[in-house]
Amino acid sequence: MFGIVALGIFSTRKQQLTSDNYFLAGRGLSWPTIGAALFASNISTIHLTGLAADGYRLGLVAGNWEWMATFTLILLGIVFAPFYIKTKISTLPEFLERRFDSRSRTFLAFMGIVGALFIHIGISIYAGAIVFQKFFGVNVYVSILVVSLMTTIYTVFGGLKAVVITENVQTIILLLGSTILTTIAVLAVRDLGVNNWSELNSILKPGQLEMLHTKDSEIGGSEGYTWYAFFLGYPVLGIWYWCTDQTIVQRVLGAKTQLDAQRGALFAGLLKILPVFILILPGVLAFALFEEDINHPNETLPVLINQLLPIGLKGIFAAALLAALMSTVAAALNGCSSLVAVDIIKRINPNVSDSLQVKYGRITAVVVMVISILWSTQGGKFGSIFQAINDIAGAIAPPISAVFLLGVFYKRGTKEAAFYTLVSGFILGVVVFLLDFEPVSGYKYITKGLGIHFLMRGWWVFCISMVLFVAISQLTAAPDQRQIKETTWVDPRAVIEGSLRSIFDIRLLAGFLLLLMVILYFIFG
Repeated sequence: MFGIVALGIFSTRKQQLTSDNYFLAGRGLSWPTIGAALFASNISTIHLTGLAADGYRLGLVAGNWEWMATFTLILLGIVFAPFYIKTKISTLPEFLERRFDSRSRTFLAFMGIVGALFIHIGISIYAGAIVFQKFFGVNVYVSILVVSLMTTIYTVFGGLKAVVITENVQTIILLLGSTILTTIAVLAVRDLGVNNWSELNSILKPGQLEMLHTKDSEIGGSEGYTWYAFFLGYPVLGIWYWCTDQTIVQRVLGAKTQLDAQRGALFAGLLKILPVFILILPGVLAFALFEEDINHPNETLPVLINQLLPIGLKGIFAAALLAALMSTVAAALNGCSSLVAVDIIKRINPNVSDSLQVKYGRITAVVVMVISILWSTQGGKFGSIFQAINDIAGAIAPPISAVFLLGVFYKRGTKEAAFYTLVSGFILGVVVFLLDFEPVSGYKYITKGLGIHFLMRGWWVFCISMVLFVAISQLTAAPDQRQIKETTWVDPRAVIEGSLRSIFDIRLLAGFLLLLMVILYFIFG
């Protein structure tokens, strides 16, 4: 922990603190750095514990959360990144102002801050605190305060460059710790006499090694984790998270070139293949190894660590858990700082100095952290922490995904359509979420009452948002042609049209990654 804080502070000690340097790392990030940072800022303690638990409980079907992300990262690299770099925006709300108007920018900034507070930071630090309590007996509130303080220090002092540099180190620690645990779990299963995939399949629950399930499947059907729920519902969450959320996309905005931005997104998509094998598969192996020792799925990771890892390797995995937590929190703090300083302060006072912007950004990070700490104490009210973050995301993602997707492809889309779709979609999403949130409503009226899984709930809100956007666009005045020239594709085919310049052409690289995903789904589906 102290090493990461020191690295974050000293890596930027000679950096001149202009707003561009502080919020976008001077727009000097290379594609390997971007890809690793995207991966690290996404993989939180929730993923490490939640995916292992779902691997034990459900099997590889939980891996769709990871592999479907690759498809949306391809969209980020091919569809959205060119506009983000070309328009030289500092925040995602700024792009909406370029495409539509200032009302949409303001509302998206508000939604971005809400998402960072309630999803990226609050729930993450609670999940981390619970894990450290189980492993080391550290009081939950002590963990929350210490980790929050340490992460805030280097984020506030160093800005995006400090966050990205530490995230690259944390990615290595995370991959190393998870790979060690997986390797030892595989060797332990071999000691049971299980020497191949077929033999492993024979001692597991039916379908536990399959990625795709139908509603009649014993596992997928009972949880609503059907193939169509993921293929329809996940992109709604994925486009918001990977393509439009400031916390994540800020790394892409700090790219040296458009090519670095695009390759960084594809590299992150390649890395997202790994969690199925190093985070979820260990949970599956735990079912074969320790079914009698695990009383609740959330105990899967602690049992694996305590039963399989010797002293020393336990320390490496503890570092991996801490790295996952700190990288996620740091990313969200930096994203909030950018939203407040650029989308609120600078718009109130266009002549604000760089130093004052940085000062407001730092104050924002501290305030957001304090509020997140207070919210994190409510994390115990959710049954499944991993599903909790996706449940909350389902309340804000559909209208944002609809507005951005139609914004870059539908040239007739108007500023009125964007604003009213964001507002009405957000209200509808929150209402539907509260109807399904038992501590508030007393019953899951959507999931249990109507039988609609939360992934499909997000899909239908997305469909309503799409229809609303098109309808309002047709009823209002067409947008200015000069405005849409730099923010929309001529037509969908333009994304891949044109001659290939080399084997490293970004469209070819995206095609190879897409082909790899098809092959993987063919093998494990």
